[in-house]
Amino acid sequence: MTRSPRLPLRDLCAPGAAALLVLLAVLVGRHIQDTRHTLFVNWPPLFAVWEPHVGPGTPAAVGMAVATVGYGPALAARLPWRALLAAAWAAAMAWIWSLALVDGWRRGVAGRLTTREEYLRVIGRFPDVPGALRDFTHHIVAGSPDPWPAHVAGHPPGATLTFVLLDRIGLRGGGWAGVWCITVGATACVAVLVGVRALADERLARRAAPFLVLAPAAVWLGASADAYFAAVAAWAVALLALAVTGGSPWPAAGSGLLFGLTCYLSYGLILFAVIAAAVLVLGRRRVRERPALLAAPAAGLAVVPAAFTLAGFDWWEGYRLLVTRYYQGVGGVRPYGYWVWADLACAVVCTGPATVAGLARAGGTLARRPGAALSRPDGDGGPDDGGDPGDGGGPDGGGDSGDGGGPGAAARLALLVAAALLALLVADVSGMSKAETERIWLPFAMWLLACCAFLDRPRCWLAAQAVLALLVNHLLLTGW
Repeated sequence: MTRSPRLPLRDLCAPGAAALLVLLAVLVGRHIQDTRHTLFVNWPPLFAVWEPHVGPGTPAAVGMAVATVGYGPALAARLPWRALLAAAWAAAMAWIWSLALVDGWRRGVAGRLTTREEYLRVIGRFPDVPGALRDFTHHIVAGSPDPWPAHVAGHPPGATLTFVLLDRIGLRGGGWAGVWCITVGATACVAVLVGVRALADERLARRAAPFLVLAPAAVWLGASADAYFAAVAAWAVALLALAVTGGSPWPAAGSGLLFGLTCYLSYGLILFAVIAAAVLVLGRRRVRERPALLAAPAAGLAVVPAAFTLAGFDWWEGYRLLVTRYYQGVGGVRPYGYWVWADLACAVVCTGPATVAGLARAGGTLARRPGAALSRPDGDGGPDDGGDPGDGGGPDGGGDSGDGGGPGAAARLALLVAAALLALLVADVSGMSKAETERIWLPFAMWLLACCAFLDRPRCWLAAQAVLALLVNHLLLTGW
């Protein structure tokens, strides 16, 4: 008689502590909101209200969860690489769509970008795009003539211009905006897989694939423009990873273009420079051999800022005015002392217990083998040295060794994830991300999910991820 597999106790400690953090954030947040009314969220720490419900997406969401838990690890191990990328994109879209449709089409998809994020409300103010860009900073601060709504003022104009362009080509309204954000946002998981394969190895990327698909973050990827931002940022990193491991300047130039666009979609995503620096460190040998690999992204990076600057928008002036606007509103009232740690509880809910356990494993890997992270990404455990992709190993088809394709590959992935975590922590202590970080930090969350490749018993952890996402989506009505 075969014993049922059990999770190692060491992997349960970190998620247990994270669960206590979330519980504490709920209890303390409820007290602060009830007594002081300064959090401006109805179900702290999440921007949500308690509203148990089911909807047309419920059967599909449950079906996707069961199928991914049951077959995801084995399929990820055996599919040809390109087929895996296509399958991951399709499965991620199915998971995001099904969760979004739990709230129905109007409330779950079409209405989100219209009523909450406000980009579609100002399309009529962009008949002359160059003129609107020249005038953009004049309407950021509250009290200025005809100020922008909060989300338009809170982002560089690249975010709003995306929806202006969709409107110009005939894709008008919240429905098309939602389709755009979900379709593009779902590619973020593909970009992370590409980046992990290039910088670590293919086996680790395959192990991470089901977790990137079945992420609790999908609750917000289907409800926010930040899904689109996450995908652009993820592809910027992935192309840079391909450049520094493959030696071609063309992906490097594309990476620079996307990094530039990323900074004009959200001010806070300039912190992706931390992740880019980690990629350059991991690929430093190839960069030393071919200095053009630095020149190409630098050239690409200059294009988008130059275009916006020539059109009349000053990024630094916009950010300075945004800080003023932020503290004029609820950002100036929300208590930093609560949100500096409660935001991390939001990140736990967004990424799930498996990510917390994976982060603990990643930290252990770096502590044991700090020098291994600097081994050649095209050598030990490189993309072509990941072993037989069909050898899933272990009863769950995902392998028993959390080190995947070798110590060098594991340490490189751990360093990449550590860079994403560092960027998130910088955003946290800045005080410019108080509340709503389950949405705002989606770009960082996608890279944190990659550390789930270190975990044993992937089916157990995938089930935990799915249950969390289903509970959040069916018990709470999220604001995003």
